[in-house]
Amino acid sequence: MPEEPLDAILLQVTVPLPVPMIYAALVTPEQLKGWLCTEATVGAEAGGEYRLTFTEPERFQSAGKIVQRTNDLDLGFTWIGPPAFANLMHAASPPSQVYLRLQESPEGVDVTLEHSGWGAGEAWEQARSWHFHFWDDRLQRLKEYLIRTAYG
Repeated sequence: MPEEPLDAILLQVTVPLPVPMIYAALVTPEQLKGWLCTEATVGAEAGGEYRLTFTEPERFQSAGKIVQRTNDLDLGFTWIGPPAFANLMHAASPPSQVYLRLQESPEGVDVTLEHSGWGAGEAWEQARSWHFHFWDDRLQRLKEYLIRTAYG
């Protein structure tokens, strides 16, 4: 009996700032460099590039495509993982996807990240675990970056 694919990663952070300010940090290359990556290229609509270059925790590039983009609401893009998971994730069809959604809440704006498209087995478990920690760290960085930008 084949193994079941792993569940999506689902993380959330609440940011006490306006939606447009938060959304801009998801789609503006200069702002992405403040919390997520070292270089970024972002297309204006679905089908456009969402290319991110990282130097830490290791050097890699995720050359994805935007699959969903609604200003001040959501952003979805395909994701290519770091070299340690290249054989696994680069060959996946369809590639894994990251989806970010903004929703107002009593404490501010909830930023929810869902990373789906995981396979089954130990190698996929390692890839998912690495990405869980990666995205958890990056969402915290997003919140810190936005608060620092807004309040100094």
